Amino acid sequence: MKVQLNTDIYINGSEALAAQVSSTVEQALARFDEYVTRVEVHLSDENGHKSGQQDHRCMLEARLKDRQPVAVTDKAATLEQAVHGAAQKLAHLLDSTLGRLHDHRERTSGLPLSGTEPPQNE
Repeated sequence: MKVQLNTDIYINGSEALAAQVSSTVEQALARFDEYVTRVEVHLSDENGHKSGQQDHRCMLEARLKDRQPVAVTDKAATLEQAVHGAAQKLAHLLDSTLGRLHDHRERTSGLPLSGTEPPQNE
């Protein structure tokens, strides 16, 4: 899984920040590694140089194999909290999205195709 970091003009996209964000995202999404090809991380400071309570925003977009991308957003007081919150939201979304797909495949894989089952005599 590749993690790509994008920042706005108010956030310094340093190597240290990229490593920290990548680590957080990879840990939260490790169990989905076979399904997720790339995660795009968009960090922004919504108030610019002013301080605010919930002014840091993290949007995560997961690119999935053979499926449409999914995205989540979290706002928090710090970048670290926003990244962590968004990673948890994305893990939950992937659990439900991929869980439904897996459940559907399990339910339909056990069903016979029409016309392939011999008629049963009762």
